[in-house]
Amino acid sequence: CPDDLDRCLDNMDRIFQRLPCLTRTGIHSIINGPITYSADGLPLVGKIPGKRNAYCIIGLRAGLGEGGGHGKILAEIITRGESEWDTWCLDPRRFTRYANTEYTALKAIEDYQNEFRFHMPHEHRPAGRPAKTTPLYPALKAAGAEFGVVNGWERATFFKPTPDFKEEHSFHFANWHDTVAREVDTVQNRVAIMEVSGFNRFEITGHGIHDWFGNLMCGRVSRKTGKVGLGYLLSEHGNVLGEATLANLEPDLVWYGSAAGAEYHDMDWLTEHLPDDGSVAIRSLTNTHTILVIAGPQSRALLQQVSPRTDWSKQAFPWLSVRHVFIGTAAAVAMSVSFSGELAWELHIPNEQLVNAYETIVQADEEFGLGHFGLYATESMRLEKGYRHWKADLITEFNPYETGLDRFVDPGKEFIGKQALQAQAAMGHRRRLVSMVIDHDKAAPHPGDSVLSDDRVVGSVTSAAWGHRVGKNIAMAYVDPDCAAPGTALSVEIVGEPYPATTCEDCLYDPKNELVRA
Repeated sequence: CPDDLDRCLDNMDRIFQRLPCLTRTGIHSIINGPITYSADGLPLVGKIPGKRNAYCIIGLRAGLGEGGGHGKILAEIITRGESEWDTWCLDPRRFTRYANTEYTALKAIEDYQNEFRFHMPHEHRPAGRPAKTTPLYPALKAAGAEFGVVNGWERATFFKPTPDFKEEHSFHFANWHDTVAREVDTVQNRVAIMEVSGFNRFEITGHGIHDWFGNLMCGRVSRKTGKVGLGYLLSEHGNVLGEATLANLEPDLVWYGSAAGAEYHDMDWLTEHLPDDGSVAIRSLTNTHTILVIAGPQSRALLQQVSPRTDWSKQAFPWLSVRHVFIGTAAAVAMSVSFSGELAWELHIPNEQLVNAYETIVQADEEFGLGHFGLYATESMRLEKGYRHWKADLITEFNPYETGLDRFVDPGKEFIGKQALQAQAAMGHRRRLVSMVIDHDKAAPHPGDSVLSDDRVVGSVTSAAWGHRVGKNIAMAYVDPDCAAPGTALSVEIVGEPYPATTCEDCLYDPKNELVRA
């Protein structure tokens, strides 16, 4: 746009008072252009995906006003590898290939139009959608799916009870609350299916890959073919960097799985730590495969019917196992893992056979009472189990001991971040991640809501939802260590009002994990 320095002089006078050196430097050039928006309206501050030692600080809508704080963050990332705060909401790697110029332009217009309007919980605004879909999108839509967005992917949040049902957004429990309760009931008492689009999936091959993983993961890495394990990556400073599922398909072939949003983040970390001799190779399957989750007490029987060549019995296919299977005529990799706390399998299916597998499953005998479930039901169930969610409860501000992941740390082995973790442990916990039950049945707290002891703020909420199986309002939060013991009386602010809360054991539902082993 044409230069218009006069319009800025009033502000610049105050800037010169704060930084007199600018008056001696002089004005060499003027840029008068549009406000810079990213695809979600927040800046891009941090590592450039796919590059070594390359960083950016762009997309600031008020550069001089934001420069101090964001400049500090970037300086810490460059010099220390991470900021004192978790900066995922600013990380350039939170976007992947879908966020091109055309998409970003549509989102920028939408963001500007809603500049002074609340962004409601669970609100996924329409501009640029659908950016990424699987072949199953039309079938799920026909089944009544309401969709949200995860790393650009359309993912079913719940299934509408009637075709004319309209989702309402609220800071209280919304109009889909009872619908989600019915989905949870189906998972708990019969069997249900969920599509997990965009799940991050890398095929990693090479001789000695388990030794390599052993250096990356802070816990023990299973080497047994056919077994699945959960592990955690730590930063150089001993804080939680990532969570991953490792599935040993062959002696020298492992599938690495993590949250959909971690696609670029995890690829950067893994490639930066590859052996120099080229013995380990990584291939992304994130955009070529999709997961169908089959969960519920009837899941083993249903899968035995649609996949008769595989023995799905408890003895042949126990919890935390992985097998190559066929669902009808569709090839799949099946993992006996569960994010719901019920007996469940993940079926990893090539996208070209996804519809085939889905139709085979939904056409199974009606005796199973198969239903659908979505993200909202999953969130309810994982909180009842105390399962952590990456970049909600698992953040780089805290180490695995503070996050309640002690059992996933093996202090007898070497791993990235070990020395820093030991130093942190010797100094004591900064905060502890706890689960809480809140005495309120009208609304759940939201991330960032305050946790109080008397009138003193002692922590903040990371995630929360109503637990339909246990009938409780559940939240996770980082709190001061002296407030972390189960049974501690606290309060949590919900829509600005404090409500009584009590810390509890992490797992409120099936604490012995008998159901996932059934």
